[in-house]
Amino acid sequence: MRGYRVFLLIATLALASCATDAPTDRLADTDVPSSWEGPIPQNADEWPSPSWWRAFNSNELDDLIAKAQSQNLDLAAATARIMQAEAQAKVAGSALLPSVNLSVGASQSGPLGGKSTVSQRRSFSADVGASYELDFWGRNRANLSAAEASLAASRYDRETVALTVTASAASTYFQILSLRDRLRTAKLNLENARGVLKIIEARVKAGVVTPLDLAQQRAAVANQEASIPALEQSEREARATLALLLGLPPQGFDVTAKSMAGLAAPTVKPGLPSGLLARRPDIRRSESDLLAADANIAAARAAFFPTISLTGSAGFASAALSSLFNPANAAYTIGASLLQTIFDNGRLQGEYEATIGRRQEIVANYRSAVITAFSDVHVALGAVASLAAEEHQRSLAAAQAAEAFRIADVRYRAGVEDFISVLDAQRTLYSAQDQLSQTQLARLQACVALFRALGGGWSDQAVASLAGP
Repeated sequence: MRGYRVFLLIATLALASCATDAPTDRLADTDVPSSWEGPIPQNADEWPSPSWWRAFNSNELDDLIAKAQSQNLDLAAATARIMQAEAQAKVAGSALLPSVNLSVGASQSGPLGGKSTVSQRRSFSADVGASYELDFWGRNRANLSAAEASLAASRYDRETVALTVTASAASTYFQILSLRDRLRTAKLNLENARGVLKIIEARVKAGVVTPLDLAQQRAAVANQEASIPALEQSEREARATLALLLGLPPQGFDVTAKSMAGLAAPTVKPGLPSGLLARRPDIRRSESDLLAADANIAAARAAFFPTISLTGSAGFASAALSSLFNPANAAYTIGASLLQTIFDNGRLQGEYEATIGRRQEIVANYRSAVITAFSDVHVALGAVASLAAEEHQRSLAAAQAAEAFRIADVRYRAGVEDFISVLDAQRTLYSAQDQLSQTQLARLQACVALFRALGGGWSDQAVASLAGP
């Protein structure tokens, strides 16, 4: 009866070592908000589409993202890490099956000298041996579960990299077009400034205005000329960044579009906050880390119990090769062994405590990933709304600045306005147009950030498609 109780206690511990609860149970009550705060668009699709970038209305962007998803080197490296994790899972799973070995041997012995009385001897053998470790305590199964969870984490990692690459390609493409808009604005304003300069030079020669007006306008022209090289360098750097995202050298790489004109600023709204947990691959990766940690704890706990192994072999042995496979020369062996660690100076206990500490670290990282995801959505929702309002006001400001410059220029040519008014209107126009381009870029990039924060239309089906049969 006492032996039965001991066995029941051991079996209970073994079952407990394999038990794991869902990763979402590790979240605090305050980690997942009940609703979203801030401006949420009403007339918008709920959650992003898997091909969310198409909503920006750019065929060239569609082509660039397709190239990034197939050629990006970070994605290639992430895919290679999946292959490594698959191999590790195979290694862990092999412990659940017997290992079989074939051994074939031949030997000959005899005297070295010709006068020896020792005769030559020959022997031949062929054996098939098998060994199997009984996974009575679930250690090998736990190791396999940990490897499978790590494999899933690698697949989620790859999806996280894919989402990052896609969002970065879109944002960089918009940055290139914005810089080209700003360059065009700077060059147009430079042409206007040079036109005004010619008028002032003619008036100075005629003695109508003072050389002060001429010096001021020449300074304005020089400042606008100085702004162009910096914009050109920024545009060059953005093209190089986009080429890198596509896995291409920057030499000879270019995009066709010259302006942000024609691009749409799509809207999207989130569903329930709890739904975000299943739509972000980085969160699912943290969940897989938790499952792997629980499995590692189970394996470390099972290591305290004895290891039970079965071995067996069957084969033939003979002094003559011709009679090797005679049934009379057949033999077999069967054995079993139990190995229990008596004293290891605390090694097993230390390994077990290390897995406990690792699990606590992963729980904290998991909660951090969840809270960060909600923060990303909260900030992106506010940015999209505020930048849309800002773009509207800056469009009005740019239109009024253009009208003010036109009026000031006409009045100055007619001699009813001093040059200071023209110079102020000129500066205001350039600043308003440049700020409008920057705000338009910020709004498009905020839209990209929102799509990314909501998971970019990702789902588990995308990961399943990467898994082999």
